[in-house]
Amino acid sequence: MANNEEERRAGLTFGGNLRAAVFGVSDGLVSNTSLIMGVSGAFADPRTVLITGAAGVLAGALSMAAGEYVSMRSQRELFEEQIAREEEALKTHPKEEIDALARIYHRRGLPLDVARRISKALSADERAALETHAREHLGLNPEDLGSPVGAGISSFVSFGLGATVPLLPFILGAAGHAFLLAIVLAAIGLFVVGVASSWVTSQARLRGGVRLLVFGGGAGIVAYLIGKLLGVSV
Repeated sequence: MANNEEERRAGLTFGGNLRAAVFGVSDGLVSNTSLIMGVSGAFADPRTVLITGAAGVLAGALSMAAGEYVSMRSQRELFEEQIAREEEALKTHPKEEIDALARIYHRRGLPLDVARRISKALSADERAALETHAREHLGLNPEDLGSPVGAGISSFVSFGLGATVPLLPFILGAAGHAFLLAIVLAAIGLFVVGVASSWVTSQARLRGGVRLLVFGGGAGIVAYLIGKLLGVSV
Protein backbone atom coordinates (compact mmCIF):
# COMPACT_ATOMS: atom_id res chain seq x y z
CA MET A 1 0.00 0.00 0.00
CA ALA A 2 2.84 2.38 0.93
CA ASN A 3 4.61 1.65 -2.32
CA ASN A 4 1.46 2.39 -4.29
CA GLU A 5 1.02 5.70 -2.46
CA GLU A 6 4.64 6.67 -3.10
CA GLU A 7 4.27 5.78 -6.77
CA ARG A 8 1.09 7.87 -6.98
CA ARG A 9 2.85 10.88 -5.44
CA ALA A 10 5.83 10.45 -7.73
CA GLY A 11 3.48 10.28 -10.70
CA LEU A 12 1.75 13.50 -9.67
CA THR A 13 5.10 15.26 -9.20
CA PHE A 14 6.38 14.01 -12.55
CA GLY A 15 3.16 15.07 -14.25
CA GLY A 16 3.40 18.54 -12.76
CA ASN A 17 7.03 18.90 -13.80
CA LEU A 18 6.26 17.68 -17.31
CA ARG A 19 3.37 20.12 -17.62
CA ALA A 20 5.58 23.03 -16.50
CA ALA A 21 8.33 22.01 -18.93
CA VAL A 22 5.94 21.74 -21.90
CA PHE A 23 4.37 25.13 -21.17
CA GLY A 24 7.82 26.67 -20.71
CA VAL A 25 8.89 25.42 -24.13
CA SER A 26 5.63 26.75 -25.57
CA ASP A 27 6.18 30.21 -24.08
CA GLY A 28 9.74 30.38 -25.39
CA LEU A 29 8.78 29.19 -28.83
CA VAL A 30 5.87 31.61 -29.28
CA SER A 31 7.58 34.68 -27.81
CA ASN A 32 10.91 34.33 -29.61
CA THR A 33 9.28 33.36 -32.91
CA SER A 34 7.24 36.57 -32.70
CA LEU A 35 10.36 38.57 -31.81
CA ILE A 36 12.41 37.11 -34.66
CA MET A 37 9.64 37.63 -37.18
CA GLY A 38 9.11 41.19 -36.00
CA VAL A 39 12.79 42.03 -36.33
CA SER A 40 12.99 40.22 -39.68
CA GLY A 41 10.13 42.38 -40.93
CA ALA A 42 11.99 45.55 -39.97
CA PHE A 43 15.55 44.49 -40.83
CA ALA A 44 16.70 42.08 -43.51
CA ASP A 45 20.17 41.68 -41.97
CA PRO A 46 20.47 38.11 -40.55
CA ARG A 47 23.14 39.26 -38.09
CA THR A 48 20.73 41.77 -36.54
CA VAL A 49 18.08 39.07 -36.26
CA LEU A 50 20.59 36.66 -34.69
CA ILE A 51 21.73 39.15 -32.06
CA THR A 52 18.18 40.18 -31.22
CA GLY A 53 16.93 36.60 -31.10
CA ALA A 54 19.83 35.51 -28.88
CA ALA A 55 19.09 38.40 -26.54
CA GLY A 56 15.44 37.31 -26.54
CA VAL A 57 16.41 33.77 -25.54
CA LEU A 58 18.59 34.93 -22.66
CA ALA A 59 16.31 37.71 -21.40
CA GLY A 60 13.18 35.58 -21.63
CA ALA A 61 14.76 32.56 -19.96
CA LEU A 62 16.19 34.65 -17.11
CA SER A 63 12.87 36.44 -16.63
CA MET A 64 10.96 33.15 -16.55
CA ALA A 65 13.47 31.62 -14.13
CA ALA A 66 13.39 34.61 -11.77
CA GLY A 67 9.59 34.79 -11.86
CA GLU A 68 9.17 31.08 -11.22
CA TYR A 69 11.74 31.14 -8.38
CA VAL A 70 10.06 34.07 -6.61
CA SER A 71 6.60 32.56 -7.10
CA MET A 72 7.65 29.13 -5.81
CA ARG A 73 9.61 30.67 -2.92
CA SER A 74 6.59 32.72 -1.80
CA GLN A 75 4.30 29.72 -2.11
CA ARG A 76 6.68 27.52 -0.13
CA GLU A 77 7.00 30.12 2.64
CA LEU A 78 3.21 30.35 2.87
CA PHE A 79 2.90 26.56 3.10
CA GLU A 80 5.66 26.38 5.73
CA GLU A 81 3.86 29.00 7.82
CA GLN A 82 0.60 27.06 7.62
CA ILE A 83 2.35 23.83 8.62
CA ALA A 84 4.08 25.61 11.51
CA ARG A 85 0.69 26.82 12.78
CA GLU A 86 -0.67 23.28 12.49
CA GLU A 87 2.35 21.96 14.44
CA GLU A 88 1.79 24.55 17.16
CA ALA A 89 -1.90 23.63 17.37
CA LEU A 90 -0.97 19.96 17.80
CA LYS A 91 1.28 20.89 20.74
CA THR A 92 -1.09 23.32 22.45
CA HIS A 93 -4.48 21.76 21.67
CA PRO A 94 -3.87 18.08 20.86
CA LYS A 95 -7.36 16.88 21.86
CA GLU A 96 -9.12 19.43 19.66
CA GLU A 97 -6.89 18.53 16.71
CA ILE A 98 -7.46 14.80 17.16
CA ASP A 99 -11.22 15.38 17.33
CA ALA A 100 -11.10 17.55 14.20
CA LEU A 101 -9.24 14.81 12.32
CA ALA A 102 -11.76 12.21 13.53
CA ARG A 103 -14.61 14.34 12.20
CA ILE A 104 -12.93 14.47 8.79
CA TYR A 105 -12.75 10.66 8.67
CA HIS A 106 -16.32 10.42 9.96
CA ARG A 107 -17.57 12.66 7.13
CA ARG A 108 -15.85 10.27 4.73
CA GLY A 109 -17.98 7.41 5.96
CA LEU A 110 -16.20 5.88 8.96
CA PRO A 111 -18.16 5.26 12.16
CA LEU A 112 -17.34 7.99 14.67
CA ASP A 113 -15.77 5.64 17.25
CA VAL A 114 -13.57 4.04 14.59
CA ALA A 115 -12.61 7.47 13.23
CA ARG A 116 -11.58 8.60 16.73
CA ARG A 117 -9.42 5.51 17.28
CA ILE A 118 -7.69 5.99 13.91
CA SER A 119 -7.19 9.69 14.55
CA LYS A 120 -5.70 9.02 17.98
CA ALA A 121 -3.38 6.32 16.61
CA LEU A 122 -2.17 8.52 13.76
CA SER A 123 -1.55 11.39 16.16
CA ALA A 124 0.53 9.34 18.60
CA ASP A 125 3.82 9.91 16.79
CA GLU A 126 4.78 13.59 16.51
CA ARG A 127 6.15 13.43 12.96
CA ALA A 128 3.37 11.21 11.64
CA ALA A 129 0.81 13.42 13.35
CA LEU A 130 2.10 16.56 11.69
CA GLU A 131 2.18 14.90 8.27
CA THR A 132 -1.33 13.47 8.66
CA HIS A 133 -2.89 16.67 9.99
CA ALA A 134 -1.15 18.79 7.35
CA ARG A 135 -2.50 16.52 4.61
CA GLU A 136 -6.03 16.29 5.94
CA HIS A 137 -6.50 19.84 7.24
CA LEU A 138 -4.39 21.81 4.77
CA GLY A 139 -4.07 19.49 1.77
CA LEU A 140 -0.27 19.76 2.01
CA ASN A 141 2.56 17.25 2.08
CA PRO A 142 5.33 18.60 4.38
CA GLU A 143 7.86 16.46 2.51
CA ASP A 144 7.01 17.86 -0.92
CA LEU A 145 6.42 21.63 -0.90
CA GLY A 146 8.28 22.24 -4.16
CA SER A 147 11.80 23.49 -4.87
CA PRO A 148 12.19 27.17 -5.86
CA VAL A 149 15.66 26.51 -7.29
CA GLY A 150 14.46 23.48 -9.24
CA ALA A 151 11.47 25.42 -10.58
CA GLY A 152 13.72 28.30 -11.66
CA ILE A 153 16.19 26.03 -13.43
CA SER A 154 13.40 24.09 -15.13
CA SER A 155 11.79 27.30 -16.40
CA PHE A 156 15.13 28.63 -17.66
CA VAL A 157 15.95 25.44 -19.56
CA SER A 158 12.48 24.82 -21.01
CA PHE A 159 11.97 28.42 -22.14
CA GLY A 160 15.49 28.49 -23.61
CA LEU A 161 14.90 25.30 -25.58
CA GLY A 162 11.68 26.60 -27.09
CA ALA A 163 13.10 30.05 -27.83
CA THR A 164 16.15 28.58 -29.59
CA VAL A 165 14.13 26.64 -32.19
CA PRO A 166 13.32 29.57 -34.56
CA LEU A 167 16.82 30.95 -34.05
CA LEU A 168 18.64 27.82 -35.26
CA PRO A 169 18.81 28.76 -38.99
CA PHE A 170 20.43 32.08 -38.08
CA ILE A 171 22.87 30.38 -35.70
CA LEU A 172 23.83 27.86 -38.40
CA GLY A 173 24.25 30.62 -41.00
CA ALA A 174 21.59 29.55 -43.48
CA ALA A 175 22.18 32.78 -45.42
CA GLY A 176 19.18 33.96 -47.46
CA HIS A 177 17.07 30.95 -46.46
CA ALA A 178 17.34 31.55 -42.71
CA PHE A 179 14.02 33.37 -42.37
CA LEU A 180 12.02 30.75 -44.29
CA LEU A 181 13.69 27.92 -42.40
CA ALA A 182 12.92 29.70 -39.12
CA ILE A 183 9.24 29.86 -40.08
CA VAL A 184 9.19 26.15 -40.96
CA LEU A 185 10.96 25.12 -37.74
CA ALA A 186 8.72 27.38 -35.67
CA ALA A 187 5.57 25.95 -37.30
CA ILE A 188 6.71 22.37 -36.67
CA GLY A 189 7.69 23.26 -33.12
CA LEU A 190 4.37 24.96 -32.41
CA PHE A 191 2.40 21.98 -33.66
CA VAL A 192 4.51 19.44 -31.73
CA VAL A 193 4.39 21.45 -28.49
CA GLY A 194 0.64 21.95 -28.93
CA VAL A 195 0.18 18.20 -29.25
CA ALA A 196 2.38 17.65 -26.17
CA SER A 197 0.43 20.24 -24.18
CA SER A 198 -2.83 18.52 -25.04
CA TRP A 199 -1.35 15.15 -24.15
CA VAL A 200 -0.36 16.21 -20.61
CA THR A 201 -3.78 17.83 -20.07
CA SER A 202 -5.67 14.85 -21.61
CA GLN A 203 -7.24 16.94 -24.37
CA ALA A 204 -7.61 16.22 -28.10
CA ARG A 205 -4.02 16.19 -29.37
CA LEU A 206 -4.55 17.17 -33.00
CA ARG A 207 -6.76 20.07 -31.98
CA GLY A 208 -4.16 21.21 -29.44
CA GLY A 209 -1.43 21.15 -32.08
CA VAL A 210 -3.49 23.09 -34.61
CA ARG A 211 -4.62 25.58 -31.97
CA LEU A 212 -1.10 26.47 -30.86
CA LEU A 213 0.04 26.62 -34.48
CA VAL A 214 -2.78 29.06 -35.33
CA PHE A 215 -2.36 31.30 -32.29
CA GLY A 216 1.45 31.20 -32.24
CA GLY A 217 1.65 31.62 -36.00
CA GLY A 218 -0.86 34.46 -35.83
CA ALA A 219 1.23 36.24 -33.23
CA GLY A 220 4.31 35.85 -35.44
CA ILE A 221 2.52 37.20 -38.51
CA VAL A 222 1.25 40.25 -36.58
CA ALA A 223 4.76 40.87 -35.24
CA TYR A 224 6.21 40.57 -38.76
CA LEU A 225 3.69 43.07 -40.19
CA ILE A 226 4.36 45.53 -37.39
CA GLY A 227 8.10 45.14 -37.94
CA LYS A 228 7.63 45.66 -41.66
CA LEU A 229 5.63 48.83 -41.02
CA LEU A 230 8.17 50.19 -38.58
CA GLY A 231 11.03 49.28 -40.90
CA VAL A 232 9.47 51.20 -43.76
CA SER A 233 8.67 54.23 -41.61
CA VAL A 234 12.21 54.31 -40.24
